[in-house]
Amino acid sequence: MSYQPPTPRPAPQAGPEGVRRDGTQATQRVVLVSGLSGAGKASILRALEDIGYEAVDNPPLTMVPDLARRAERPLAIGLDARSRGFDAGRVLDALASLRADPALRPELVYATADETVLLRRYTETRRRHPLAPQGRVADGIADEAALTRLLRDGADLLLDTSELPLAELRRLIEQRFKPDPLAGAGEARLVVSLVSFAFPAGLPRESDMVFDARFLRNPHYDPILRPGTGLDSAVAAHIEADPDYQAFFDGILGLLDLVLPRFVQEGKRYATIAVGCTGGRHRSVCIVERLAATLRGHDAGAASGWQITATHRELARKGTAGAADAGASPAPAHPATDATSVPA
Repeated sequence: MSYQPPTPRPAPQAGPEGVRRDGTQATQRVVLVSGLSGAGKASILRALEDIGYEAVDNPPLTMVPDLARRAERPLAIGLDARSRGFDAGRVLDALASLRADPALRPELVYATADETVLLRRYTETRRRHPLAPQGRVADGIADEAALTRLLRDGADLLLDTSELPLAELRRLIEQRFKPDPLAGAGEARLVVSLVSFAFPAGLPRESDMVFDARFLRNPHYDPILRPGTGLDSAVAAHIEADPDYQAFFDGILGLLDLVLPRFVQEGKRYATIAVGCTGGRHRSVCIVERLAATLRGHDAGAASGWQITATHRELARKGTAGAADAGASPAPAHPATDATSVPA
């Protein structure tokens, strides 16, 4: 079975000054960033600012609609429990109001991390939690998680930075939010994130679909191939020689061909497809790379309206994920936190 991309759906093209050729106004991107203190909100805002967004941190909630409608370029707004008049329900109401405006394209990003990771970050920087300035950091974390639970549940994108290197976090933000010339008219393209991982390290929490590649032949048991990764041609050839590899690979493609267009119809902006193996180094990496190449091949991604990205979680943690992208630098193996302060 060979992969056939879905029939392309032509998108309106943008003309000068953000006006579509069909005469309608192109949409303005507005990204609301929230989450737990110490989980990387400030790092996300800085990453958005670096790719051209105007960043505003913790404005009064009453100002959010006006800020969004007056913005002259993509806008990122940080909102958390420190914001004046903060209430998760009111934030969701504001988001709903922005979504009702056809001139805006709002999205909500929520940053989170495991409690033990947050505690370690606060201990390392010796800062107090904003919700527990005189008390236990753990109490502040619990209070903030409760206050923002509705935002976590309603987020368009949930980012768990527990073991995510800062460079990899920035790369994810750039991939998902950088200006997309193929979106042209401001129409959102579905971002398909392909992620390799190791099952013993846990499932990627943001996964929409998970595939298990542990039944395929394992290069780990070949002493020559063991030091390599699924990015290496010799390792990939070894995996692809498994008699069941092609049927497995084609099955994944067939399922994506069925499901992803339905995600678009449902208004979903992000789809995370995770492929796991034992170590997250060989088989899952190889399959994710092959999936990305196939979905991008012959402009399939552009034709179908999908923006394809590939991430290798375990390689990123070890500082070798950059090899997957031409010209990319390896990501340093430190979590998504600042060297001198806990990210807000």
